[in-house]
Amino acid sequence: MENLEVPISKTIQTRLVLPPDTNHLDSIFGGKVLAYIDEIAALTAMKHSSSAVVTASIDSVDFLSSAKVGDSLTLEAYVTYAGTSSMEVYVKVTAHNLIRNKVTLTTESFLTMVAVNEEGKPVPVPKVSPQSEEEKQLYATAPARRENRKRRAALR
Repeated sequence: MENLEVPISKTIQTRLVLPPDTNHLDSIFGGKVLAYIDEIAALTAMKHSSSAVVTASIDSVDFLSSAKVGDSLTLEAYVTYAGTSSMEVYVKVTAHNLIRNKVTLTTESFLTMVAVNEEGKPVPVPKVSPQSEEEKQLYATAPARRENRKRRAALR
């Protein structure tokens, strides 16, 4: 199985923040953002693996700022690292105030997705070949994040 360059898995989605998506402060519900993150991570992992996938874990979610009604949300995701059947997916969310033309990083997240066959059993996935400096940095730091996941699992 050949290594795949990161742009093969890269996925970008844009959504409009509407009133039903928000709380009493007119900022988007965190749960709504989490649903968007899980969806784009799955699409990204499927592109990389050419397989169905399941979410194994949402490893971290950092809400850095909020998005308001009328903002557009752009979600960008790509596979940063791949094991035997699992893939680490990085998701970055930015809010764009279209009136003021101001873009703000709102959320960063890492998820682990597992490729599965029709019986739900894990299947092998291609390795990752990072190209850009950001991709190389996230690839190099992926083993440390994997160790954090293992330590967290050991606490259960």
